[in-house]
Amino acid sequence: MKFISWNIDSLNAALTSDSARAKLSREVLDTIVSYDADIIAIQETKLPAKGPSKKHKEGLEKYFPDYDYVWVSSVEPARKGYAGNMCLYKKTYEPVITYPNIGAPEPMDSEGRIITLEFEDFYFTQVYTPNAGNQLVRLGERQVWDKQYKYYLKELDKNKFVIATGDFNVAHKEIDLAHPENNHESAGFTDEEREGFTNLLNAGFTDTFRHKHGDVEGIYSWWAQRVRTSKINNSGWRIDYFLVSDRMAEKVEKSEMIDSGTRQDHTPILLEISEI
Repeated sequence: MKFISWNIDSLNAALTSDSARAKLSREVLDTIVSYDADIIAIQETKLPAKGPSKKHKEGLEKYFPDYDYVWVSSVEPARKGYAGNMCLYKKTYEPVITYPNIGAPEPMDSEGRIITLEFEDFYFTQVYTPNAGNQLVRLGERQVWDKQYKYYLKELDKNKFVIATGDFNVAHKEIDLAHPENNHESAGFTDEEREGFTNLLNAGFTDTFRHKHGDVEGIYSWWAQRVRTSKINNSGWRIDYFLVSDRMAEKVEKSEMIDSGTRQDHTPILLEISEI
């Protein structure tokens, strides 16, 4: 089976805007379509609380005619048009869909951060993990989120294999970002966030990229938009992941980044596994 995950940083803009950035996003969508994945997870959709508009639906039909899709958006008391997730899956599948509330501090649970698809033999769950924020204003809440999310995945893992993907908003090790020496107090690389991710892996999950590639350096999934040369200089971070239950790690055939061309921000990631 083949899976793709991408923090698109506004599906809304990609499907409705004619800006230069939106056009680059659509080029990446074209690339994703060419992979013919079974399941595509999209984070940070920034769709309205009521979900895709008519124009969004028309765009989705254009790109993904062979897929059904489900979505979750940010709702009150969270900000409107913030965060959000969408999961597309081939129409041949009939998963059971849930939108978990994991008991995180509000408004995190209202920000549309998790979708889970249950299949006969496994769960596929995607997450857009909250950022610790400027000046780490949300770090305490983020630590609670990390604990609650770990408990959630552990409960799933008791029943079936788990494939968990998304933007986890943490570079786990120093080799997961270009300049660790300058970022120990930055959101996404604090000791607390890295420890939270370590605890998640220790709860029974495998980072599939490291499983396949070992300690390779210089391969990232995100480059800051605000720094115009970040991608040219490969000054990036690896903060997007495919995790799997430890007991299915040997089924992983491929875990890698998908080339997003000149577009900065996140690049899509790919997972291929043998049949479960």
